[in-house]
Amino acid sequence: MATTMQFDLVSPERALASLQASAVQIPGADGDMTAMPDHAPTITTLRPGVLTVEGPDGTSSYAVTGGFAEINAEGTSVLAEKAIPTADITAADMDELIATAKDAAENAAAENKDAAAKALADMEALRAALNV
Repeated sequence: MATTMQFDLVSPERALASLQASAVQIPGADGDMTAMPDHAPTITTLRPGVLTVEGPDGTSSYAVTGGFAEINAEGTSVLAEKAIPTADITAADMDELIATAKDAAENAAAENKDAAAKALADMEALRAALNV
């Protein structure tokens, strides 16, 4: 059984991480999950939250706003709408993300109102989790 797997995190702006990991905690749309080496193949969408990567060199974490993760036995790839290392995120970053989510919730079509309201609540919960 493998003790590490390949982990890659990319966003439209840049590649943020490519390293060996022993576990990746993912804020999945249907709940948090942890991917580990030899994981069964899975694809999940992401909700706004904190993605945490544990590896031989320590732990790193990223605020993600959405996207999806592909998990298999050899590795985990996360394609995030937006990802920022939690050490680098500022109150201004969170203000902008929440304002965008609030605007989307206010202007959502009737059939999308619930999903937009949930995304706004998740973004506010992300701010509280990051304490910024």
